[in-house]
Order: sequence, then structure tokens, then C-alpha cells
Amino acid sequence: MKKDVMLVTGAGQLSMAIARRVGFGKKIILGDKKKENAETITKIMNDAGFDVVPMEMDLSSRESILALIAEGQKYGEIRMLVNGAGVSPSQAPIEAILKVDLYGTAVLLEEVGKVIAEGGTGVTISSQSGWRMPALTAEQDELLATTPTEELLSLPMLQPENIRDTLHAYQMAKRCNEKRVMAESVKWGERGARLNDIAPGIIVTPLAIDEFNGPRGDFYKNMFAKCPAGRPGTADEVANVAELLMGPSGAFITGSTILIDGGATASYFYGPLKPEQ
Repeated sequence: MKKDVMLVTGAGQLSMAIARRVGFGKKIILGDKKKENAETITKIMNDAGFDVVPMEMDLSSRESILALIAEGQKYGEIRMLVNGAGVSPSQAPIEAILKVDLYGTAVLLEEVGKVIAEGGTGVTISSQSGWRMPALTAEQDELLATTPTEELLSLPMLQPENIRDTLHAYQMAKRCNEKRVMAESVKWGERGARLNDIAPGIIVTPLAIDEFNGPRGDFYKNMFAKCPAGRPGTADEVANVAELLMGPSGAFITGSTILIDGGATASYFYGPLKPEQ
């Protein structure tokens, strides 16, 4: 029997929270670079009544992305995409961050956009970090949004001499995600589908807990202590936003980014988190 298909990348807490919220009744194809991670989440979800198939999948590889799509098409039309895959500034070098978070996301949105069913929806997870760096020029933004995917990593602004460190690479990748969603949403719209971006702040996950207890822990604790919410967020709160964007209540929302960071970005520009000059 054919089912509507949801593609999910990244077997983490955010991906699972969103898939549990909107994936009922669908065939869920869950891809992660470490198949054992996908298998762990698959068992949790299948034991709760979902229908999930785990796959090994590398976001930095077009071939791997196409394999994920092909697996989904075995079961029916692809109607939902949740992209929660990526690496953080403390997890990977500059080259890997750009290859996975920037290039890989662009390829995924492009390839799924070619097959997404009418009425389909997608969300990708970027980050509040994309809002922290100085504004780019209109020309730079357009290059990030519209450069052919195989040429993205050749852009001058993304060359090693122009990237300060892994955090800067991550910020550029997340800025690119947001611009790419805007451009790709126009193409998705031609198929009667919608695409949006969610930019979370500090969300409590196993990885975040490791960060809280690591060398950058004081930085993160200071950030959520001095944001208006006064706390970190939860994966379920991100799923609340995804449910809006991917459901009928969000039918007029496409090409947008929703920032969900407890006001940390606002505090960074206009409050106690503002950097000293």
C-alpha cells in the first residue's frame, strides 16, 4: 500500500521531535551519517506506533541524498522534508562545516524540490548564529541564494582566507541556508509546495548538554541566562514551530525563517548580551 512519505535527515532530538509531531500515518525515511544513530531513533519511534525506516546518509554527498529520495519513492509520494542534519563549530573543521551545512543543505533542498508532491512542505533547521554576523551585501546574499550548487564552495567569500574560524564558517552556512530557502521556495511553489527555515537558539539536547559541561559551557550558560526567556529551549518547542509551518495553519508561509531563541538575538543586539566595543 502506498503512503505519503516524509524524509528526515539527522537522527537527533530536533528531527525526532518534529517527526513525532507531524509524521503520524506517514512512511518516514530517516537518514543519518551514522546508521546506528538512525536505528536508535527508529526503534524509539516504531515502538511508539510510527513507521520509520533507517538509512545511512551523508548530507555532503549528492549521491547519498539521491539514494535517500529514491528509497522514499519506493513507498509513495514525498510530501514532507525535515532537514535536521549538520555539524557544529566544535564538531568539525571549516571545510567540513561548509561542505555539510552549506553545500549539503543546498543540494538537499534542490533535489527534494524536484520531486516534492503538490501540497508538500519542508523545513530545514539553521541557527540563530546566522543572525549574529554583520550584514552581507545584497550581491553576497544573492550569490548565496542562487549560485548553482556545484559552484557554491568556489565563491570568493567562502575561501579559507576569508573565513576566520569554525564559528564564522558556521554562521556563513546558516546565513546561506536562510537565503537558499528563500530562493528554493520559489521553485517549490511551482510544484504547489512550501519550504521554510527554523533558526533555533540554545536547545537542550544531548549534544547541548555536552557543550554546557565543556570548555564553552560558561559562554552558553551566560547566553541563556541573559536572554529574555532566561532559559534554553526544548526540542518540543521547536516542533511547535514546525507543526505550524508544515500544517494547514501555515499555508500562507513559505520562504521564511522563524527565529526561536528565547530572545537571545535581541539581547545580543540591544540587551545585556551585546558585545563590548
